Amino acid sequence: MIDVEKVRADFPILGRVVNGNPLIYLDSGATSQRPVQVIEAVASFYREHNANVHRGLYQLAAEATDLYEEARAKVARFIGAAPEEIVFTHGTTEALNLAAFSLGEARVKAGDEIVVTVMEHHANLIPWQLLAKRK
Repeated sequence: MIDVEKVRADFPILGRVVNGNPLIYLDSGATSQRPVQVIEAVASFYREHNANVHRGLYQLAAEATDLYEEARAKVARFIGAAPEEIVFTHGTTEALNLAAFSLGEARVKAGDEIVVTVMEHHANLIPWQLLAKRK
C-alpha cells in the first residue's frame, strides 16, 4: 500500500495550504511538481557540472555529457528499452509535438483517421489537429 502522506512529504510545494486546505495539484500534463530529491539533484548539477551536453571538449561538458548519458541508461533499464530509444524533452507538450510532427508526418497520409478523445489535454489534441489540417 502506498503511503500517500509519505509521498506528499517528498514534494515541498504540497506542504502549502490554499484556502485552508492542503494543496492538491492535478495539472502534471502541463507542469509537474518536483520531489525534493529532484530539486536537490538539479541544484547539484547547476552547482557542479553545468555545461552543454554533447557540445564541448572541455571538462565540464564531458562531465555533463556523462551524467546525461548515465541518466538515459538508467531510464532505459527501468522501462526495458535501449538507451538510444530514450529521448528527453522539456515536458509533455514538447514530447507530444515531437511525436505528432515526426511520426505523424512520416506515417499519416491524407484520408487516414487520427483518433483522440474529448478528454485530451490541449497538449495532445492540438498537434494532431494541426497534422490533420496539413494532410
